[in-house]
Amino acid sequence: MHGSQNPSLSLQKGYALAKEIIRRHAKIFYLGAQILPKDERLAIFAVYAVARYADESVDNTKVTDKRQQLAKIAAWIESSYGQTPLSEPLLQAFRHTVQRYRIPFEYFDELIRGMRMDLDKTRYADFEELNTYCYRVAGVIGLITLCILGASAEEAREHAVGLGTAMQLTNIARDVREDWQKGRVYLPQDELARFGVAEDDIACSRMTENFVSLMRFQLERARGYYRRAYSGVRYLPSPRIRLVVLMIMRMYSQILTEIERRGCDIFSRRIYLNALQRASLMLGTVLKRSYL
Repeated sequence: MHGSQNPSLSLQKGYALAKEIIRRHAKIFYLGAQILPKDERLAIFAVYAVARYADESVDNTKVTDKRQQLAKIAAWIESSYGQTPLSEPLLQAFRHTVQRYRIPFEYFDELIRGMRMDLDKTRYADFEELNTYCYRVAGVIGLITLCILGASAEEAREHAVGLGTAMQLTNIARDVREDWQKGRVYLPQDELARFGVAEDDIACSRMTENFVSLMRFQLERARGYYRRAYSGVRYLPSPRIRLVVLMIMRMYSQILTEIERRGCDIFSRRIYLNALQRASLMLGTVLKRSYL
């Protein structure tokens, strides 16, 4: 754990705001992070909150000029790496985090490039294209998290990117209907063709055998990324940190199980874990003691 400092009132306000953003919008992350030391927990909240703002700038239907809003957030991030005084408490917390943990600017540059893909690209020809998107919007979040958690092993980087990709693939499988409503199809076009699924099937929420087969293929690929990420947990620096990552991994991967349990019906209603399921998975991870 890094030596504690006496942050200003404004800085404290920034971290508190970041915490509230994550509590409201990313319950799995929020719950898992509670076990981390306070400094690392608040740092993760700060970077995730800024990433959340970037994501909202391209996904929020109330934002009229999404490109301009994303450019504004990119400028915020760039200014946080400079020396110009910042008036926004959240940006002060973000600057404090990136300086303290020496997080490379390039990671956030990749993140913004991924967000821009959501403005410029609504279809993906194959998984290679989709994987580039997953790296930019989720894989780099894994690398940023490693900086905060103090994991320096090169092997940890590959697995951190893999975990970010697994989680993004989980989002994609869960949110097929919602993404269609935003005009996007993340399922690779060549795989839609291979399984005989037309975009009209998605538009009309048709639960055909072909669609179920396509979804099972997506779920198994995501599970493969989780399995590989699990093998990288041993490179993390402490049992406490390994426990947190395992909890988040188990809770997020459980969404895949829920999708499968519902016969891959992602159209009827959004699939999520309730509080009891999350608590059970967290307790099960502690009792399993595989993080020691």
